[in-house]
Amino acid sequence: MSHRYCRGRQSSATESQHPDVPDPPGRMSPQWPHGVSLSGFQPPSQRSSFGPQDDDVDLEALLNDMACSGLSSVDTGSPAEPVSLPPCGPWRGDSQASSREASPRHAVHRSQPMRIHVSKNVCYRMPLAGRGGDDDMQAASLPSIPNPFPELCTPSCSPDLVGMSFPSHELVESHVIRVFSEDGTGRSLEIPAGTTAREVCRSLALKNQCLDDSCWALVESYPHIGLERSLEDHEIVAQVQAGWGSDCDNKLFFRKNYAKYEFFKNPVQFFPEHMASTSYDTNGTTPHSQIIQNLINASGCPEIQGYLHVKDPGRKSWKKLYCFLRPSGLYYSTKGTSREPRHLQCCAELSDSNVYTVVSGKKIYSTPSDFAFCIKPNRTSLQKELKVFCAEDEQSRTCWVTTMRLFKYGTQLHQNYHLTEQRRSYSTQTNNTPMRNISDNTLVAMDFSGRKGRVIDNPSEALSAAMEEGQAWRRRSSQRFSIGSPSPCQPSALNSAIHKTQLWFHGRITREEAQRIITQQGLVDGLFLLRDSHSNPKTFVLSLCHHQKIKHFQILPFEEDGSLFFSTDEGHTKFSDLIQLVEFYTLNRGPLPCRLKHHCTRVAL
Repeated sequence: MSHRYCRGRQSSATESQHPDVPDPPGRMSPQWPHGVSLSGFQPPSQRSSFGPQDDDVDLEALLNDMACSGLSSVDTGSPAEPVSLPPCGPWRGDSQASSREASPRHAVHRSQPMRIHVSKNVCYRMPLAGRGGDDDMQAASLPSIPNPFPELCTPSCSPDLVGMSFPSHELVESHVIRVFSEDGTGRSLEIPAGTTAREVCRSLALKNQCLDDSCWALVESYPHIGLERSLEDHEIVAQVQAGWGSDCDNKLFFRKNYAKYEFFKNPVQFFPEHMASTSYDTNGTTPHSQIIQNLINASGCPEIQGYLHVKDPGRKSWKKLYCFLRPSGLYYSTKGTSREPRHLQCCAELSDSNVYTVVSGKKIYSTPSDFAFCIKPNRTSLQKELKVFCAEDEQSRTCWVTTMRLFKYGTQLHQNYHLTEQRRSYSTQTNNTPMRNISDNTLVAMDFSGRKGRVIDNPSEALSAAMEEGQAWRRRSSQRFSIGSPSPCQPSALNSAIHKTQLWFHGRITREEAQRIITQQGLVDGLFLLRDSHSNPKTFVLSLCHHQKIKHFQILPFEEDGSLFFSTDEGHTKFSDLIQLVEFYTLNRGPLPCRLKHHCTRVAL
């Protein structure tokens, strides 16, 4: 027979059995079984008034039926411990409850703790952490009541789950990598197994207080076979290291690579007309640059054709063959420049390989030129399995390597590029600092000498205006110094050494070393560095990249009225120090082939 709370009073016998429980005003206490304590119990007088009596859940009958059935009886031989039951919420999903929720006449009521008759031989206890023996309950003795909060049953939230063993695949595995900089310094990093190259570059840039942009890259280097390549942003660093093996001296370098996504912005320089072949027939109405741009924007890539020097397997001789690069692989023609399938022979596949740039190709592979690249199968570093090719010039090599990257990672490269652009635009909006990305054609010379400004159309007039602006800039900077302080025009120790603190100054390096640094950091227009001249100790050299070619300009010192100036155009435009020179040519092209846009930098890890 089930028992429910009633609004009437209990008998006096019931009152005398529990003298410790005070009666609420005007009501009697319900009957309490010995040895049972209900935490959070509220007397009937303090509970909110219920609707119909059928809304209460009969927990007493439920547990008494379970005790009688013998499914959960445990005879431990010890007195029963108090049981603390939480309040039962409205998650009991019977049909009556759902119908009451839909009815506007009935409000949702929560069930209250109820008194439960417990026999002397039946005891329900939760296992206590740190206790064993008879205190631990058997799993079969627990009532099969579903857990309404499964998300709380974690080792960090439940003390009963501490110390339990979990499957190993749920634990995050970490790897230790070592990254080097150009000066030979290195740093060890512990990274999770799924860390990408982009995430490692971002971490290193933040730790070294560098600008976190999309130009940083991790470079995989094989010094013993002279191969290098920049890891794509989405590549897993741990997987790349897994293919190295234990008997090689491979390294990861942290450096700039400005040409990583430059082919999306200026594809004409990377896909010249004499090498790119498209399937679009426009009858000559659409220019080649527009066709290539449309193809790149549509996540496509043109097929490449041209002459390559191919090394015979097992020999030191090289053959000049006409090759075709297609998504399926690299082919060469056995009959001149024929494109017929019966004349094409596959020499390398791209699906399970990566393309590398060859360093010191003439010394290691006896290449006919310095513009060699290699297709290396994954998980092997044996020199006999490498496919080495040699192009005619740097533009041709860049075209072959870029096309292979697009054929291998086409859609993924587009996603990486769009993500970097989104990060750059978000960073610009957050910092409220507009980033200029303007071509040279949009910069015009202006004359503000009259009442209204005008555009200077005459090139000679624009050049003279630029020189006048440079001289006026020098005069304004010299006026900032008060009388008695060292003037920037004087050859003081500070002015002669202030440029050495700049990132774009690389000291006394050779011409070949300057070309190597610029090539490693990407042959894009406007990439530059300044260095001391080896031929003349008193002069400097500006090394600048334009159209994938590196040019060198001497910066000569000039003395005028007892002051020392520097100039790149034989004294027509003079600057008091090299910092002014770099700042001026960042905004004005002047006698240079292009403006200064990116400087080669080195970071000490």
